[in-house]
Amino acid sequence: MPKPPRYKQIVDRFADDIRSGRLKPGARLPTHRELAAREGLGIVTATRVYAELNAMGLVSGETGRGTFVKETVLPRDLGIDQVALAADMVDLNFNYPALPGQAELLRNALRQLSSAGDLEALLRYQPHGGRTRDRATVARHLARRGLDVSADRVMLVDGAQHGLATTVMALLKPGDVVAVDALTYPGFKLLAEAHRLELAPLPASGAGPDPDALDALCKRRRVRALYTMPTLHNPLGWVMTATRRRQLVSIARRHGLVIIEDAAYAFLADDAPPPLAALAPELTVYVSGFSKNVATGLRVGYVAAPLEWVRKIERAIRVTTWNTPGVMTAIACGWLDDGTVERLEAQKRADASMRQVIATRALGRLKRIAHPSSYFVWLPMPEEVRADRIAAALMEQRISVSTAEPFCTTAQVPHALRLALGSVEPEMLGEALERVSEVIGQFAYSM
Repeated sequence: MPKPPRYKQIVDRFADDIRSGRLKPGARLPTHRELAAREGLGIVTATRVYAELNAMGLVSGETGRGTFVKETVLPRDLGIDQVALAADMVDLNFNYPALPGQAELLRNALRQLSSAGDLEALLRYQPHGGRTRDRATVARHLARRGLDVSADRVMLVDGAQHGLATTVMALLKPGDVVAVDALTYPGFKLLAEAHRLELAPLPASGAGPDPDALDALCKRRRVRALYTMPTLHNPLGWVMTATRRRQLVSIARRHGLVIIEDAAYAFLADDAPPPLAALAPELTVYVSGFSKNVATGLRVGYVAAPLEWVRKIERAIRVTTWNTPGVMTAIACGWLDDGTVERLEAQKRADASMRQVIATRALGRLKRIAHPSSYFVWLPMPEEVRADRIAAALMEQRISVSTAEPFCTTAQVPHALRLALGSVEPEMLGEALERVSEVIGQFAYSM
């Protein structure tokens, strides 16, 4: 049997050394030039060796620093694919904020629903975009958010992620270029991969993407859409200024972009400027839902879009789920009408603010980036500290966190952690965050 090419043999040797532990996580590998000289390879072939190791998830290259062995004990795609956590695991990876008494709210809602006159109608197929009265209920809710839309521009979907998916299916096609933040929501990255969209990362400039970079990108490439989270960005927590919003809208109009506005966490910022959809209703699709402000199990969301795009999105809803579940939609709309959602949002803003105070105290002098009423914190790592090693060390101590990798759309992944604050009891949260701070400190002092 013929031997594999020499560079393949070198790839296999490195892979064996990494998987066996002979090469430890964080170890710096020879430079491309050093590897080429040591193995008698050309620079191009040495580069190919490291490219294959990177594709295997075994190493990462960092501009100006070199190539490093990655921590391989972390679950694959940590921060995107939710892994089953042990009962004793502290989850600082995913946010599913809940308040005491929400289960009782559901019991009461089910009792009220059981005596409703149109209960049998909820067991039948619903219109693809939702019943007219339910769409009107959501439109009234959006008006309180600063977005004045008619009911016929609103569609009900199975959560915000489904809203993003149906928007992508309806308005974009494989190969389209979508401008996104350099750090963005992992769920949109997955959608782009599934629908073969090309994501073009935009650098941050203050609280939002750099408008000049977007304009330059549109002049250089045929950009089809902009995906953005102007009000409480995940994971950085920024809220774009009114000026920045007007700048982005102006560029989008000039270049004919579709704006996809993700407002999943917008309820946490109660003093934000008007949504992009209010500034540019003719080219913006506004997407949100009730997973964060009510409960993750309430898989109901909504999309507000220009009237000429509504039928396209409705067809995408039909293709994927036909319609939202009648019972769940009735509960969500009932809670919108009686003020329950508004009360829960206010309580969760207070809850998130309290958790940010805990984080400030527990994380001490560590640099952190967060909105004062958000459910997450972004922690850039100190110089020379590798985020994957911190995450692995915390996993061994039964604390699950996310690295920057799931959020990153650039080739260079920053060393940072994203900490979700909304899924752990406050008393346990403080202890867990103190442990995070201690572990980071231990790695920083050992460098």
